[in-house]
Amino acid sequence: MKLLTLSLCALVFFAPLCGKIPAADTKKKAQPSQANTDDMWVAKPLPSSFPANVTHHTYRSAVMKRDVGYCLYLPPGYAQDTARRYPVIYNLHGAGGNETRATFSAEVLHAGILAGRWPEIIMVFPNGGRSTMYQDSADGRFPAETTFVKELMPHIDATYRTLADRKGRCIEGFSMGGRGSTHLAMRHPQLFCSLFNQSGNVYHTSELAKTGSPTQWPVSYLGTDPALLIANDPFANLTKNLAAIKASLRIQVACGTADDGHLPTVREYHDALTKAGVEHSYFEVEGLDHNKRKMIEGRRNIWFNFHIESLRKAGAELHYWKQP
Repeated sequence: MKLLTLSLCALVFFAPLCGKIPAADTKKKAQPSQANTDDMWVAKPLPSSFPANVTHHTYRSAVMKRDVGYCLYLPPGYAQDTARRYPVIYNLHGAGGNETRATFSAEVLHAGILAGRWPEIIMVFPNGGRSTMYQDSADGRFPAETTFVKELMPHIDATYRTLADRKGRCIEGFSMGGRGSTHLAMRHPQLFCSLFNQSGNVYHTSELAKTGSPTQWPVSYLGTDPALLIANDPFANLTKNLAAIKASLRIQVACGTADDGHLPTVREYHDALTKAGVEHSYFEVEGLDHNKRKMIEGRRNIWFNFHIESLRKAGAELHYWKQP
């Protein structure tokens, strides 16, 4: 009930702004397929230094027939307690990025764990391609969703001591990462207990295809097959998987009020969740443009509270770090 109150309060507060959401500007937000290339799946060169406890790795993707990179944060007690298992947060990067571009979040998480604010958690930073939206391309070249769900996640659970269950798994991301995490959570709500969309556009994929040209996203990437477009439409998947979403997935959505390129569809998604009766948390950051670091810094000490509460409600076993 607490979350529902938060959601309804947000809806009332922003009612003058949310009456009619403008349609997405497909020309402005076009994502040309040529932005993706076959050499984008392992970051090179790597940064000279990562945040504490962050390392770079690869896994072998059978569907891509190549190695794919990811970065990994392990909490400070991981090496000491070899019997303990840990929940996981999957953090998805934005457009044009790679597995190394979102690791600032691990710096914030690590500081909070050391301070005793949050329990020990593993964080994974996948490589999702430059502009895949974490979806499989129609031509089969970029199976970004398939490799994430069927290869990376099983690899993480088999390689590290995770709580390999929905109750111990969260997903989030900023910009394209927010869009991708929403896509994956709406498609596979049984895999996660928590979703945090940070300024990520949420498009009516099947509707955009009716007005887009062959060189504009989503037609350039997902093709024109109506069934495929509907399968990749987060609003359609919200309706299709509504019972599972209500039963097992907690959702938080945020965006800056000066983020004109993303705020309209973020508000529309919030409105759709509210109309569907999905309890969720929603907030807008006054005056903030499309800037992840500023969004986090303004609420650094509470940034992961929603995921922690979600893990706790789901029944995950949580442990706080104790200095040896």
